[in-house]
Amino acid sequence: MSSTSEKSSTLTKSLFSAQTIVITGLIWGVLALLFFLLFSVPLPGEELPFWYSVGTYIFELGAYLLASIVCFRNWQSPQMVSGRNVWMGIGLGLLFYFIAGVVFGCWELLWELDPDVSLADIFYIFSYLFIGWGMTLAVTSKRLNLEFWQWGVLAGVAVAGVALAIWVAEPSFFGILYSPDTSVLEEVDIEEVSANLAPSWVLSIDQKLEPFAYSINLFYVIADVFLLIIATALLLAFWGGRFSQSWRMIAAATFSLYIADMYFKWSDSRIEGDYESGGLLEVFFVFTAILFGIGAVLEYDISTRSRQSRRRRSSS
Repeated sequence: MSSTSEKSSTLTKSLFSAQTIVITGLIWGVLALLFFLLFSVPLPGEELPFWYSVGTYIFELGAYLLASIVCFRNWQSPQMVSGRNVWMGIGLGLLFYFIAGVVFGCWELLWELDPDVSLADIFYIFSYLFIGWGMTLAVTSKRLNLEFWQWGVLAGVAVAGVALAIWVAEPSFFGILYSPDTSVLEEVDIEEVSANLAPSWVLSIDQKLEPFAYSINLFYVIADVFLLIIATALLLAFWGGRFSQSWRMIAAATFSLYIADMYFKWSDSRIEGDYESGGLLEVFFVFTAILFGIGAVLEYDISTRSRQSRRRRSSS
């Protein structure tokens, strides 16, 4: 019995080892990139196939679910140098992002709806809030002793991020999101088709959330820029430190999320007709979750190994 339990514990440790999780994340990212590269561009006059859309959701949601589990493992460990609450915030943010993706997939794939605001946006908002909270705790837990040039870099990133976000989001803010050539008959046809597919409570939720479209889009722009600034501050604060490698991954994850969000907003506001998700640069959503997970794994590995080495020194 003891040998069986020892084998199972050894197998569990090997499956959740840093090397195994990092390699799994890298393989998942490479497969996602190849999938997007090969199938994200449809033939002229054709739409993206349904199986491709399902595949993009599998790659994205699978990465976010695994990353949230890894972050929650950090939260349960009292050995985390950055603090447990940091990883609880990031883990909850990734979990809410996973739930939002599932809800958004039902709206898009199951009921063929494309509203300005849906129930998924509520979960996306909580995702941004929790990730922002966790990353802010990581910054405030360390005293930022940035040099003058580092403050200049931070200010430059902030200005560039705000400028790009405004340029990308401008059409939707000024009412250019919809083409004026769309006829009333076409809008009625779309509503009838959607009504035949979607339950009444789904359409009711979309209708009630519609007045908040502007505010929610504005929140996304502000949240993206805020996370970009926090990620830059983390990158500068932890650069060259003992735990710099893990927080470089976290900063890279935030930059990846910013790229994916800006591309999504740009495509949704400037492409004629209804935007169909699954564009090539949306692979950065997958990269975001993978980088968050790798960052969490690296900090867990360094934190636990450093505590073990201290115990060995004290015992010797």
